[in-house]
Amino acid sequence: MEVQSQPKNSENGKSNEDTNTHPDIIKPYLKDYCPASNLAFNEKVRQMIADGQKVYHLAFGQSPFPVPEGAVKELKQHADENLYLPVQGLLKLRTTICDFHAKLDGLTHFTPDNVIAGPGSKELIYLLLAVYNGDVMVLSPSWTTYKPQTLLAGLKSIILETKQEDDWRLTPDILEQVILENKLGPNRLLIMCNPDNPTGTSYTAEHLKALSEVFRKHKVIVLSDEIYSRTHFEDNHASLAKFYPEGCILSTGLSKWASAGGWRFGYHIYPSELSVLKQAVCSAASHTYSCAAAPVQHAAIWLHEWSEEVKDYVVHERRILQAAARFCHRELTSVGVKAVMPTAGYYMFPNFEILRPALKARGITTGTQCVDAIFNEAHVALMSGGPAFQRPVEEFTVRLCFINFDGTNALKGSRKADPKVPLGDEFLKEYCPQLVEAILSLKKWVLLQLENGTA
Repeated sequence: MEVQSQPKNSENGKSNEDTNTHPDIIKPYLKDYCPASNLAFNEKVRQMIADGQKVYHLAFGQSPFPVPEGAVKELKQHADENLYLPVQGLLKLRTTICDFHAKLDGLTHFTPDNVIAGPGSKELIYLLLAVYNGDVMVLSPSWTTYKPQTLLAGLKSIILETKQEDDWRLTPDILEQVILENKLGPNRLLIMCNPDNPTGTSYTAEHLKALSEVFRKHKVIVLSDEIYSRTHFEDNHASLAKFYPEGCILSTGLSKWASAGGWRFGYHIYPSELSVLKQAVCSAASHTYSCAAAPVQHAAIWLHEWSEEVKDYVVHERRILQAAARFCHRELTSVGVKAVMPTAGYYMFPNFEILRPALKARGITTGTQCVDAIFNEAHVALMSGGPAFQRPVEEFTVRLCFINFDGTNALKGSRKADPKVPLGDEFLKEYCPQLVEAILSLKKWVLLQLENGTA
């Protein structure tokens, strides 16, 4: 299974490189630049499913749930609004966002002027990197886009290796060591995700307080990607902006907790201390996307007003995801696969190192070869931890997305169930059968490798 391939000329089958009449047209540092691996793989797998092939798709972080009905109504109601809006977003939107974070995260220091809305937080992260002048630090593992965006902006990434025994969290010691060993310049930017993609881990208040001491000591600016914050299973998300307000840029949006990935809406909140950086991003926004789509901004206002409808939606979304996470973690760890229990979001980051001897005997020595074997033999689509998520290519870590189910039907089922009782296996078998089948198929494949490896 090839996840990435060079584009071909549809007429003669030759690669674009073969017919390129301008060999130096791409900047040298982008020579090997590739499309986002998760998006490319998702398109490939979805086409296979459409063609009737049996595939359990656990490789893409798309919310399985519908957008809340009230937001859809707001979008329709404002569909005829066609005027350009302020670059930073509607004042009412930015005010509502500030109230939202004050209420849910205890962040009372933000003002509407600190907020900039855009067509997805992904776009805003790139614009930040495009105007920023300094060193960039990226975690391993981390989301597939941080490092490529850094490269696209003409910057280099310094990789901070986290450890499974630390639940894949950045620690003060790791941060301190990397800063001292790399002789960084005066401007230092760290990108971190909390709750995390791809590991499902998250940081407590205590973790963030300890990290903030090192951030403050070394004057590190932190882009805190908190796009999964509202999906925290126990509803106790801790934001870095509360403990390091002067140096934290808060990044989030509607793609995950509101299931509106295709609507492309996100926002950043800059501290007043970084107003120069915010203004540069606003200027870049004015020359690129101009403004977030008007109808989507009105729907975003409704969502951030945090009505009873939205609260109910998020409560059931969380409990379904938690049940899925528990099932996946229990079943895979029961056969020796190592994994950190997810605390939020859609992801788990299992390590199939227990299969190293058995797979080596088959000539399988890299993560990509491992997920290819799983795909071909168990029909489960996963993404290898390396290189896309910045892990070593020989490591057997994978990102597993436990969202292969009908979210609309699952929400109905959760609302019918006893709200005081956690959802269990019977719920998953009835409302998330494809996910259950996928995990059991993967578990069976692991057992088969172990059996054949000792035969």
